[in-house]
Amino acid sequence: MTFTHHEQTPHPEHPFAETIRILGKGKKGSRPLTQDEAYRAMKMILADEVLPVQLGAFLMLMRVKEETPEELAGFVQAARESFHLAGVATSVDLDWSSYAGKRRHLPWFLLSALLLTENGIKVFMHGSEGHSAGRIYTQDVLKYFGLQHARSIEQAKQQLEEHNFSYLSLEHFCPKLHEIIELRPILGLRSPVHTLVRLLNPFDADYSIQGIFHPSYRPVHQQAAALLNQPHMAVLKGEGGETERNPDMECLVQSVHNGELVDENWPALFARRHVKPVSLDPEQLALIWRGETEDEFAEASIIGTAAIALKLLGKADTQEQAHQLATDYWLSRNKDKYTV
Repeated sequence: MTFTHHEQTPHPEHPFAETIRILGKGKKGSRPLTQDEAYRAMKMILADEVLPVQLGAFLMLMRVKEETPEELAGFVQAARESFHLAGVATSVDLDWSSYAGKRRHLPWFLLSALLLTENGIKVFMHGSEGHSAGRIYTQDVLKYFGLQHARSIEQAKQQLEEHNFSYLSLEHFCPKLHEIIELRPILGLRSPVHTLVRLLNPFDADYSIQGIFHPSYRPVHQQAAALLNQPHMAVLKGEGGETERNPDMECLVQSVHNGELVDENWPALFARRHVKPVSLDPEQLALIWRGETEDEFAEASIIGTAAIALKLLGKADTQEQAHQLATDYWLSRNKDKYTV
């Protein structure tokens, strides 16, 4: 009996396999992606040219090693190219990312943003909701101010022109990244997408402000913004990971101003830490705005966060001037503006 040897034709390697090999070739063989490699990898992901098993491997390899500024910049470049904003560009003064959700305190930063908009500053807020259980997300609390979240880039542009403020969920301008964020309950971990979305700045505003939870990510955001030629950007360890100053703690703000990296410490506003509330009632947000209830932690958080934004925007030269301007804004706010 004779056996005929049939040579098997090897499968051609998938183009994305090289990306996984670079990241996963062991302790000595692996390395970070270059900015261009990261750009090409994210371009493939956003074009649905990657298999689910490859995406899972990529996300977790990136999670274990953590992103470099070059990788983040490359990812953001690819994402920005996917937005298709031709014809809907609008002028935005401050890009404000809101992806973490709040768990220990209410989202007081929303009142900081509204304080800025009331004083002629156009604030575009973007975020994602529902990916982590037990958190309060920006989109869910807008109704307490009688505000509607935008459902498209076009509607966001309209809201900005009419009200100086708009909130748009990631799913309406980059659905693929939103889909990946939604994998968190399946993978059990955050992924690099949770980091890169904060840097997206869809309307290409000259000023951008971001909050992170893990302090090690602060300089990574700062350096990535510089690589992306973001004219002005500030990043801080925000309360719960949102863009919100905790008045009980010293706050290091790391920023970029026309390519120059700047680190600045803002002092704690209280000598003693406050006890976190037993429960969170979003209705308190509007009550504080309207002056129907008082909360020193909330007011210090609102004013303190607005002060950092005002200094970033160049509305004040010093921390003291920025804090005084934010305080003046707060004391002279239109308390009847947000009645539901």
